[in-house]
Amino acid sequence: MSEILAVLGNVFVVLGALVFATAALGVIRFPDAFTRVSAVGTAGGLGIALVVGGAFLVQPTVPDLVKVVLAIVMQLTTSAVGSIAIARAAYLSRSPRRRLGYDELTPDEDATDGSGERT
Repeated sequence: MSEILAVLGNVFVVLGALVFATAALGVIRFPDAFTRVSAVGTAGGLGIALVVGGAFLVQPTVPDLVKVVLAIVMQLTTSAVGSIAIARAAYLSRSPRRRLGYDELTPDEDATDGSGERT
């Protein structure tokens, strides 16, 4: 049974590392600060949960379970608050934003009949 948990734990650690690598790719590829913060903020919580949970599965003990739960809860809480603070700072410093190529909330002039009603 412990061998199965060790293999599952290693799989979780590798998956967590892949989530972090995907977030790093997002930081490099995304065009503006807001999408970069979104990539890091969302991937951080999942990545930490997978890595710490996988490490716990490799050597499960009761004191380590308490540490894992505390680490995951603290990471999810501080990651969300930190992401919001960084995005707000980028907004207040007027960080340039890339315009969307298509905005489905703005009505097209071609799709209306002149009265604002969609045809």
